[in-house]
Amino acid sequence: MRLERKHALVLLAVAAWNVVTYAQFTKALVETEEDRPTAYFVAHGVLIVVNLVIAAVLGRWGWRALRTPHD
Repeated sequence: MRLERKHALVLLAVAAWNVVTYAQFTKALVETEEDRPTAYFVAHGVLIVVNLVIAAVLGRWGWRALRTPHD
């Protein structure tokens, strides 16, 4: 399958959305003053890392598709 420019833009938009939302989530998690068990922070930390990796993969695919010459 060949990715078109519109696909590249969607991939880049989703990657950016993941970065922005998970950056805000990370900030909220760090600033929480509630007493939570360590497992809570570990689980949410894993979610943050996984979603940022997904954002990096989608961003890379989108960037490569955007730079590929289209007919």
